[in-house]
Amino acid sequence: MTLVRMKNLLPGLLLILLILPVTGLFAQSKVAQAKAFVAEKKYDKAIELFSEVYSASPDSVYQDYLKTLVAAKKFKQAEQLVEKQMTLRNNPLLAADLGYVYENDNKPAKAKEEYDRLVNMVNGDFLFTDKLIKAFSDLGNNEYAIKVYERTGNLIGANFYFSIPLATLYAKIGDLGKAIDALLVAIPGQGTNVEAVKATLLELLGNNEEKLQQMQKSLVLRINEHPDNVYYVELLTWIFTQKNDWDGALIQMEAIDERNKESGKHLMDLARTAHAAKQYLVAQRAYDDIIAKGKESPYFILSRSERLTTELDRIKSSPTNKPEEINALVGLYDSFLAEYPKYYCQPTASDFATLLALYVGNIKRAIVVLQKGIEEPDTRRNMVGQFKLQLADYYVLNGKIWDASLVYSQVDKEFKQDALAEDARFRNAKLAYYRGDFEWAQRQLTILKTATSQLIANDAIYLSVLITENVEDSDIVPLQRFAYAGLLFFQNKDKEATEVMDSINKAYPKHPLNDDILMVRADMAIKHQQFDKALEYLKTIYEQYKEDVLGDDAVFKMAEIYQNNLHQNDKAKNYYEQLIIDYQGSTFVQIARQRLADMNKASMP
Repeated sequence: MTLVRMKNLLPGLLLILLILPVTGLFAQSKVAQAKAFVAEKKYDKAIELFSEVYSASPDSVYQDYLKTLVAAKKFKQAEQLVEKQMTLRNNPLLAADLGYVYENDNKPAKAKEEYDRLVNMVNGDFLFTDKLIKAFSDLGNNEYAIKVYERTGNLIGANFYFSIPLATLYAKIGDLGKAIDALLVAIPGQGTNVEAVKATLLELLGNNEEKLQQMQKSLVLRINEHPDNVYYVELLTWIFTQKNDWDGALIQMEAIDERNKESGKHLMDLARTAHAAKQYLVAQRAYDDIIAKGKESPYFILSRSERLTTELDRIKSSPTNKPEEINALVGLYDSFLAEYPKYYCQPTASDFATLLALYVGNIKRAIVVLQKGIEEPDTRRNMVGQFKLQLADYYVLNGKIWDASLVYSQVDKEFKQDALAEDARFRNAKLAYYRGDFEWAQRQLTILKTATSQLIANDAIYLSVLITENVEDSDIVPLQRFAYAGLLFFQNKDKEATEVMDSINKAYPKHPLNDDILMVRADMAIKHQQFDKALEYLKTIYEQYKEDVLGDDAVFKMAEIYQNNLHQNDKAKNYYEQLIIDYQGSTFVQIARQRLADMNKASMP
């Protein structure tokens, strides 16, 4: 009997299963049509469709139905809809919808009564707070969403907990002062993420001078009230950097340091920030302020050391350097290392060697400085490895190719499980390439293609492809000459390197190395800060050799020149975008996306 009944029921069940999807699709179609009517302000037609769907499935279109009734000024019908929903669902949050109806029906007292009743129900439960915030936010009622956050914060005794969403809501209602206050309340709170506060400020303030000024004043007041709060000082420095007012930042830090009788901590922070932003003169002035405090300052020695690095970086970034400036810096390094010889264990020695080798031309003395750092018993193991790599590079500069190869091999062996080993192996492979020992270089490059460092892996792949494509030809003379030109360029013999590359172009006018030669010429122009000439070479690579391996490199370097050297962000954006479009598989794409995002943020009003 049961089986018979089941057989009789099956057709009906199948029919229901078939009808359900059709019914659902039909309802979705009606909702879509209703929303289209709302967009056209044909509210009566929309209400008719929403009513049909609501009868079958109340929860699916309730909010849309309610807002459409309110938009059509059918307030009595809207009120009845909310009351009906209250009978279907035991949900106190529906009082917000009732208040919404009263508010739009010009019954502010009744609306306030409903809203206040909900706010008074807040008891510190985060889940209820989140639901109530969503209810008010969905109705566009930012004022009462703010009240919910404020009441919850007071109840739990931690106003800073909701500071970021609260600041965003204050900004939405046009109260920037309270938005700023909400964010600054967050700073003393335990676990506060100051970077999240900065991100929120970027959204709220952008580059608006008036808003930045308002934020600056608020921070100065807070710093005066809480002189020990390092976060306020960090934010104030950041605000000045957003305004690009580095002199103003220094004046403020000097005043704070003087007023609070500090030892230079905040001046040190500013100096480092300015250095990172390539504001070298401001950084030097900040370091000088600390040095002027004398040896009793805990930052005295560190300031002297970092000031040397700042001056060296300024010299590196300058297209022209006066010999007296370079000689003066050599004197400062000499006196500092004589007074504090333990700094031979530090990057200070590496920087001094760089100055001697590349700017004074005294490679022998640079080698002596590095050897002293290597021999110091207190030098950390990794620092020894870095000193040795630099030492080997200077052996190459001095023409001691075999000595250089030996030192590279030592580092490769001593730091087997370290990134230093990969770096040393690549430099040794490149040295073999310079010597024309393409077979040995290729064996090393094959291993380095899977290096943990993406940069080394990419360089290894490029050099390997370069060798492969040019040794298959019976005439390897062009590659030998090009490799030698690379060595000359590395040795800063740019004139001789140019002559060798010219000889390749003259003897082999249509050789596959032409784009590689153009890239070396571009790098040479960048080195001498001849950016217009570099752009010409790079544009030629992109236009004539777009599909070759250096195409994406050329586009990326053009973008960097426009962004970092010529400060023409619009053109830089164009090339970053071109890179993303033309070279989707390039390793530069992610960097390009990030830089575009950063530039777009910085240009926000």
